[in-house]
Amino acid sequence: MKDAWDRFNWLWEILFAVAYLATTLLVVLDEADPARTAVAVGALTALALTYLLWGRRVVRDDGHLRQRWTLALIVLALVAIAMLANTTASFILFMVCPLIFSTLEFRPAAVLTTVAILLSPASAIAHQGLRGPTLHILLPMTAILVVFGVLSGKFILHVVEESRARADLITQLEASQAEVARLSREAGTAAERERLAREIHDTLAQGFTSIVTLAQAIESELDTDPAAARRHVELAARTARENLAEARAMVAALAPADLAAGSLVDAVRRQADRLADETGVPVQYEVDGALPSIGMAGEVVLLRGAQEALNNVRRHAGASAVSVRLSVVDCAVRLSVRDDGAGFDPDHATGFGLRGMRSRAEQVGGTLSVRSGPRGTELTLEVPA
Repeated sequence: MKDAWDRFNWLWEILFAVAYLATTLLVVLDEADPARTAVAVGALTALALTYLLWGRRVVRDDGHLRQRWTLALIVLALVAIAMLANTTASFILFMVCPLIFSTLEFRPAAVLTTVAILLSPASAIAHQGLRGPTLHILLPMTAILVVFGVLSGKFILHVVEESRARADLITQLEASQAEVARLSREAGTAAERERLAREIHDTLAQGFTSIVTLAQAIESELDTDPAAARRHVELAARTARENLAEARAMVAALAPADLAAGSLVDAVRRQADRLADETGVPVQYEVDGALPSIGMAGEVVLLRGAQEALNNVRRHAGASAVSVRLSVVDCAVRLSVRDDGAGFDPDHATGFGLRGMRSRAEQVGGTLSVRSGPRGTELTLEVPA
């Protein structure tokens, strides 16, 4: 209701002012009896003040039922006084009928509006009798006005109900938008947590695993093979520095440090060399031709895939030979990591690594496949160019 008034209030105020001023002027010009003129003009003025000082607030704020009924009855009483004092005051009905329909529900509003319209012939009969010269015109006009008033009221209430429905819909949409925003924030938070979990697993956790492995090797070699121990100390220091660079890059939301320092080919080669240096397992690295551009996101997926696959070889495979290959196949860049280790069952893998790799690949439209058995494991990761 309030929404309708907010949008059309200025039109209603113009109708109200024109109806009041025109009706008052006609009464003053038509009535010769000063007493009747004073009564009619007084009632019309009281009606105008009642609406301006109180009625408009009741209608606009959709007041309580008792307030609305009180307003409607006061309006009807003042209209009756004005019209019974001077039949010309009937012109105020152009303002009163919409006001009543805006105040009450349809049925009681229709009844009160009909009563107000019937006051016009009743006033004519009271002043002129049943043989008055205007009665034969007023009666058919009254019937037309009753029908017109009811239909107009129906239209007014339809507009009001539509306005209420739109206001409720807007409220629901705003609530839905707030809920969508909340869910989006939660989904974004969850996605960011998953991203950070993958980043930490694929970088820092693997680096710390390498440092722990090297520290254990240093401890066992310190007395028996000092040269090997020194070499492993250098590897541990290098790994720690790389981990620190990865951590800084992660905090700054930059590309992986390996990619920032060079190409994907060089970054994967460094991962292969690190595995060979740390474990002593020979690693064969091949690149078939020039790789097409796959964007930073695709390069990150392949680099993290290489890191995870080689870390799994380091930790679980017990392999004696490893091969890493980058190639171009059907408009995609393929990474293949193969080892001759113990193998595992990919369908029952419970770690985060494979799941994280698959999720990364799907985000860029890529695919991940793993074949494993007693003679070794082959991981294949493809990213579209």
